[in-house]
Amino acid sequence: MTDQRHSRRRGQGELEVQVLSALREAGGPATAGWVQERLGGDLAYTTVVTILTRLLAKSAVTRERTGRSFAWTPASDEAGLAARKMRKLLDAESDREAVLASFVSGLGPADERLLRHLLDRTGPAGED
Repeated sequence: MTDQRHSRRRGQGELEVQVLSALREAGGPATAGWVQERLGGDLAYTTVVTILTRLLAKSAVTRERTGRSFAWTPASDEAGLAARKMRKLLDAESDREAVLASFVSGLGPADERLLRHLLDRTGPAGED
């Protein structure tokens, strides 16, 4: 017998994106309860709080105390969250050059042009 709930299971990254998206729609600080309702209420309140806490540890959200709970605000969009994940993976490797070379060699022509354009626009590394 197959468990129907298992097929609906979302990954941590997907949940983080959904929570961030809900927070951006709030237009201001929002509680975990508001986020839970916005996501359809199928997630437990504690799950929403856990995801918000993980996003806080990644500096993707900020929080401020409001009464007995917290109001949460996105500090990053989906692109910023993805960039943080990429940096974390890169920082975990000892041979950064090999990782970056492998990444760049796997890019398609359009992405390679975009990367070159972005690098040209920002200037050499280390310049402020």
